[in-house]
Amino acid sequence: MIQKNQTMTIIKKASLADIEGLVALFNAYRVFYKKESDTAAAKAFLTDRLQQKESEIFVADVDGELVGFTQLYPLFSSTRMKRLWLLNDLFVDAKFRGKGISIQLIDAAKELCRQTNACGLMLETEMSNTIGNQLYPRTGFELDKEHNHYEWTTV
Repeated sequence: MIQKNQTMTIIKKASLADIEGLVALFNAYRVFYKKESDTAAAKAFLTDRLQQKESEIFVADVDGELVGFTQLYPLFSSTRMKRLWLLNDLFVDAKFRGKGISIQLIDAAKELCRQTNACGLMLETEMSNTIGNQLYPRTGFELDKEHNHYEWTTV
């Protein structure tokens, strides 16, 4: 018997039918990282990713409401000669944090790796992201202390 106050979380691949709820989460994610709110651009960006099949997006649905997502981009490892997935985005609405939803989204990303015969997942997060820096090791990620990370940007 299910109690009335318990909720069921469903993790699924996002589709265009999920775009409105996904846009709200994606916009909140960007604002969290100190970017200006822009739902129109977020909608265009996510629609392009889904239509062009340029990323894999998983969403967490609690009682018909999208409350979290993760977005992964395909890469390749030349040395391993296999696909590698970049876990670029992971976000759960603040009201739903602490319920294991991030772990469920990461588990979906790991399953994508298995299904695509990929060699693994990689990600980066800010050193100041204490929640993420506690979460990722708990889910099997290892901090790479042997490589430097460099970035070149046009902006």
